[in-house]
Amino acid sequence: MLSRFMSGSIRNLEREYSCTVRLLDDTEYTCTIQRDAKGQYLFDLICHHLNLLEKDYFGIRYVDPDKQRHWLEFTKSIAKQMKSQPPFTMCLRVKFYPPDPASLKEEITRYLVFLQIKRDLYHGRLLCKTSDAAMLAAYILQAEIGDYDPGKHPEGYSSKFQFFPKHSEKLERRIADIHKTELIGQTPETSERNFLQKAQMLETYGVDPHPCKDVSGNPAFLAFTPFGFVVLQGNKRVHFLQWNEVTKLKFEGKTFHIYANQKEDKKIILTYFAPTPEACKHLWKCGVENQAFYKLEKSSQVRTVSSSNLFFKGSRFRYRAGLVPSRSCPSITHGPRLSSVPRTRRRAVHISIMEGLESLRDSAHSTPVRSVSHGESFIPRSRSQATDGSEGMAVISDEAYSPSDSVLPTPVAEHSMELAVSRQINGAPCSIEEEKESEAGTPSHGEGGDFGADGRSAQEGAGGDSALSEVEQVNKFVLSVLRLLLVTIGLLFVLLLLLIILTESDLDIAFLSDIRQTPEFEQFHYEYFCPLRRWFACKLRWVGGLLINK
Repeated sequence: MLSRFMSGSIRNLEREYSCTVRLLDDTEYTCTIQRDAKGQYLFDLICHHLNLLEKDYFGIRYVDPDKQRHWLEFTKSIAKQMKSQPPFTMCLRVKFYPPDPASLKEEITRYLVFLQIKRDLYHGRLLCKTSDAAMLAAYILQAEIGDYDPGKHPEGYSSKFQFFPKHSEKLERRIADIHKTELIGQTPETSERNFLQKAQMLETYGVDPHPCKDVSGNPAFLAFTPFGFVVLQGNKRVHFLQWNEVTKLKFEGKTFHIYANQKEDKKIILTYFAPTPEACKHLWKCGVENQAFYKLEKSSQVRTVSSSNLFFKGSRFRYRAGLVPSRSCPSITHGPRLSSVPRTRRRAVHISIMEGLESLRDSAHSTPVRSVSHGESFIPRSRSQATDGSEGMAVISDEAYSPSDSVLPTPVAEHSMELAVSRQINGAPCSIEEEKESEAGTPSHGEGGDFGADGRSAQEGAGGDSALSEVEQVNKFVLSVLRLLLVTIGLLFVLLLLLIILTESDLDIAFLSDIRQTPEFEQFHYEYFCPLRRWFACKLRWVGGLLINK
């Protein structure tokens, strides 16, 4: 505690901090910021560096020492938000995925979104069927190396590129076949646009997964997309709620609730449990921000709910007004056009922002440039056909959805074991250490322990989950009782002090006069109160004498 206090004092004496932002193309932008600089200042520096004008889709992320990810708040001081010591390391990432990314006007914006989706594909966040995966990888290959050339591209050339967490030789051959036969003549810009159009139709497009558990203790991933709220379990999307169906988001401790009204006035409430209260708050903030961005004309329309439970920390956050630009805002094309810059130079110059900070943009600093509207017309057919949260199941992939735990919002140590078990059972890839280094800015550490994937391990994992949920419920009840007891004792103590002060005062009230005439009060007054008053008076005179002598 002393070292933390001293480090904080030293930090306050510094006037400038070094800040490094890791961009989407894995390059870094380093700058020096003032001690009181706000998040908006850093974001504007990066956007100017990238010549980025369609800013509203992006944000800056950071990871705190507890491995909890956050979006940087643009209206608050950077130094006050960062829990670590300088120099600060952050990442630029897409925060709000465009509903129709191929229709973005600015080429640099499309390119940055392309890099983000390519990163999502590599880390398992954008999971899809094998046929779609082969097509996406072929588009990336065409954008990177151009047309197939037998002289430059020997047999197995596609295996040198890592498109997915894991893939088979059969998939590599399929990628090469598509690249050789179907994409000849496509320019890199056209390939990127086709890639965006294909990715936008997938069920996991725009998914930033939040690991949770349902009421039965089963693992699930919650996410907010341009089209609504989704829940992924196994290889299926088990819930999908459009933004116009979501009526309220609420959290209490580690419990997250989402309220929705569906067809024929059908009301549903979905409840999930996050690993930690901080993860639950982050999940809730992301939901409020996404709802404001994609649904509402004004962010003041977002309903905020204060927790009705006196003894649990609940929802008291409102997405700042002014962030959400009007949908009637015309499309604006700024010059000079990025296409005039050579492609090799463009890839070297333009950088992507950081992955980790919870960004709340102030209206005075937000740039309301939006190339597409966010109406329901952009909902892909596969999503619009299944909007009922209970009946809207859809198979998203041949494998279970299990992205690398190093890229999840809160890879907490106490939950790493059960996540490893579920990852092995589902045959999902191991953690991608490169992404952990990119987000946390520190060298990665190996994961401990190997777990079998047999049926017995699965049963033990399920039993452990249910036992853990029961223990958590008991702990929650005990904590609530203790908090109630402490508050009650505190109130009684305050009331007792107030009564003593009133009775020792000169107030002429019948009730107080009756108390003063009791033998018990006289005994307390002469044996305790008067000696204590004389002691305080003596100490005050002694301190006063010292001050006069000085």
